[in-house]
Amino acid sequence: MSQVDLHIHSTASDGKFSPEAIIVKAAELGLKVISLTDHDSVDGIIPALKAAKTFPRLIFIPGVEISTDMPDGEAHVLGYFIDYTSRELGSTLERFRNSRLRRARGMVAKLGALGIDIDWPRVQEIAGDGAIGRPHIAQAMLEKGYITSFEEAFKKYIGHGGPAYVEREKVTPEEAVALILRSRGLPVLAHPFTVKEPETMVIKLKSAGLVGIEAYYKDNTGAETEATLGLATKYGLIATGGSDFHGIADSNDAILGSVEVPIEAAERLIALSDKRA
Repeated sequence: MSQVDLHIHSTASDGKFSPEAIIVKAAELGLKVISLTDHDSVDGIIPALKAAKTFPRLIFIPGVEISTDMPDGEAHVLGYFIDYTSRELGSTLERFRNSRLRRARGMVAKLGALGIDIDWPRVQEIAGDGAIGRPHIAQAMLEKGYITSFEEAFKKYIGHGGPAYVEREKVTPEEAVALILRSRGLPVLAHPFTVKEPETMVIKLKSAGLVGIEAYYKDNTGAETEATLGLATKYGLIATGGSDFHGIADSNDAILGSVEVPIEAAERLIALSDKRA
């Protein structure tokens, strides 16, 4: 079990557990440093910070994961030590979430046209107070027996280029990095091997202000981890990592703290944040 997990989702976006519950789970597992990185949302940070006060040995880093679009797919940018009270960040993320809502409705409609009858109220119920995302749609599909796994939902229907995929408001990876920097945060490229040309993306984002790259990730092969570490060294980036925990009972989800991330990854982020303060 790792001591560090810098990629976690809660009910503030598409995770199963509340921010408070995640803090408790992390403490029980003996984690030393964690970050809550909900999709396009910082709503879980204040309750997580309050809960973390009960566990003085646990360091909590305010974070966010911003979804971006490219011509051939998506890239996600993590932001650490962000100013979660920033008005610009809050209003921009709210706009993104509203776009997600419109997209989710469109996906449900497209699925219906394909003969996959998903109830919109059920999708809303699954999402609860969090921002509606594709995992909530996948959960509704799974419940009705249209798929056997979340991975199948994305590969066959709602992934980029799928028959039920719907575009949302677009922001480029460079724009996401710039937004994080304006919010006094540290931008890190998430799971780079979901991008077709990782090194090209790193070069672009490094010039925009990228400080790190997620090298330790649940879906990485050993070769991919080594390649990412190589990119980190080559371009002077901090090699971070995390489980991308959602708490969903699916074979594709990783357990909190299950990805081995060196404590040095967190220490370097913390040192850089202190230096910039």
